[in-house]
Amino acid sequence: MDPASAKLIGAGLAAIGTGAAGIGVGNLFGHYLSGALRNPSAAQGQFGNLIFGFAVTEALGIFALVIALLVLFT
Repeated sequence: MDPASAKLIGAGLAAIGTGAAGIGVGNLFGHYLSGALRNPSAAQGQFGNLIFGFAVTEALGIFALVIALLVLFT
């Protein structure tokens, strides 16, 4: 295997994290909505946790994208 194809395979594997971040965000909001529909009075108290989880999940997705780009272009 030549180094160019190994670099492309490595970048593709590193980019899997961006898709996983999308799945994680959907999971977060789905469970928040499920909980908010079951107990609407507690939904406002959990909103801060939702936003924190969203930010962390998106940050991990962005880090995975940066790593994929670094592998691809360096």
